[in-house]
Amino acid sequence: MTQEISTDTCSCLGRQRARTTRPVRFHAERQDTSAPGWRHLLALVEEAAADGREEFRPLAALTPGQRRQIVTLPPSIAKLTEVRHLNLYGSNLVRIPPEIGEMTSLRQFTPYTSYRLHWFPYELTRCANLRGSTVSTRALYGNVKYRPPFPLLPPPSAGDGELDPGQLDPGIRGGEAVRGCSVCRQPIGQAGLHQVWISLRVGADVLPLLVNACSAECVAALPTPARDHVGVPHTGGPDLRQPPADG
Repeated sequence: MTQEISTDTCSCLGRQRARTTRPVRFHAERQDTSAPGWRHLLALVEEAAADGREEFRPLAALTPGQRRQIVTLPPSIAKLTEVRHLNLYGSNLVRIPPEIGEMTSLRQFTPYTSYRLHWFPYELTRCANLRGSTVSTRALYGNVKYRPPFPLLPPPSAGDGELDPGQLDPGIRGGEAVRGCSVCRQPIGQAGLHQVWISLRVGADVLPLLVNACSAECVAALPTPARDHVGVPHTGGPDLRQPPADG
């Protein structure tokens, strides 16, 4: 009997990348919303929202094959306002939606051994009660152990209608849609989409956060990055100078 595989392999942050100028790119997978695992996950979110549970561990209820089908979480996690512990141990995730910022009761975040999860949305900083986290930090962009590069972000869009925030290429922009500014929550309007990286302490870890801002003013309003990381918001790329690695 063939054993089901729950995660795909990831080699895009191999340590050799820290000593080369080859670019690192976002995982480009799109979520298959017709997959059984996705439909099951949607139902689990609704159940958790209805019963007001304080711990949400959705992957434990999926088969290994279904877990492999999940590369992001649904925007409906915004309903999980009573959840204090979000456990995503051993996931196949490549991104987390900004709606995690609506989980206002979140205190503990556990995406440990999610080795394809290299970054997080800036909206995670809205979880003001978050104090504990367990993250596989060696899988993160810019981590202190060997400083792998960040994906290069595109220049700000002109806001001329050529970029549809609801239809993005995740391999270039990190996600399939931007529903509002990471900083002020306003829609992405005429000033266009301004994307930057910033490293901040969230919970117990310093995390690389992707900011989807509506203006240069919102980028300027970002807090000071964490010590021993790039000292300003930046657009990444292989030529970015990072502090020396600790490892």
